[in-house]
Amino acid sequence: MNSLPFTPGLGAHAVTISRVADNQWHAVENDLVVGRGHASRRLDGRTFLSIDTWRGAVFDLLAGAMVADRPEPLYTVVDETDQDLAASWERAGFASWRREWEFVVPTDLRVGPAPLPPGVVIATAGEVAEDPLRELDQAIRAEVEASVGWQTMPAEVLPWQGGTRPMDPSKYTVAVLRDQYVGLVRLATMTRRPRIGLVAVLANEQRRGIARALLSQVLGGLHRSGVETASAEVNEANVAAMALFEGLGARRTGSNLELVRRQGKA
Repeated sequence: MNSLPFTPGLGAHAVTISRVADNQWHAVENDLVVGRGHASRRLDGRTFLSIDTWRGAVFDLLAGAMVADRPEPLYTVVDETDQDLAASWERAGFASWRREWEFVVPTDLRVGPAPLPPGVVIATAGEVAEDPLRELDQAIRAEVEASVGWQTMPAEVLPWQGGTRPMDPSKYTVAVLRDQYVGLVRLATMTRRPRIGLVAVLANEQRRGIARALLSQVLGGLHRSGVETASAEVNEANVAAMALFEGLGARRTGSNLELVRRQGKA
């Protein structure tokens, strides 16, 4: 455990910043914990920081200790409406890198279900086979990594792990063309509102309406089961995905900013 005392501007009692675990820090004043910091390494290799304290000076001390202890680049995520939190991270040398919009998607498609492109068949739940699904998943992830990079994907969409990650075909709806899986939608249902975690189509089959047909199938199924809305998160830079969801009547309900601190940029 590493402990460093700090006193400037914090009143009569010194605040001590202690690393209480490899990825956790505490700010202690007069034997009371007045702030906590946490570093988490995501499966894509990036390290994200978070700090919990209501005192700006304590935040600055924790942030200073954490960034000094971890190699850059370092990342954090804030609700865009929380300007005070964003400003606190900016004081620590972080800068806005990307915005992710949160959408609420109606399942009652007033524009009607999307037509299937010629030759495309939609497979759902028990119709989806694991081996070709895994092959499609791997191919799509390779395409994303080779183009925009996996770091642009929502955090809950896990990167490829060499085939070791378990896959549950019941969570997927798949587009099949000429007996090949060419597109997929993954739906997470163990949440307050069903979440569309991933929509993807192989690059050589894009711009044919496959993604819209897949989403139409998924949303229609939710509507028939009594679910009125689903949620989704979309990178602002993904113009095609933004247009796809807005074309289905989705509305923006908020946004998160991802901030980064890079070596030499502080």
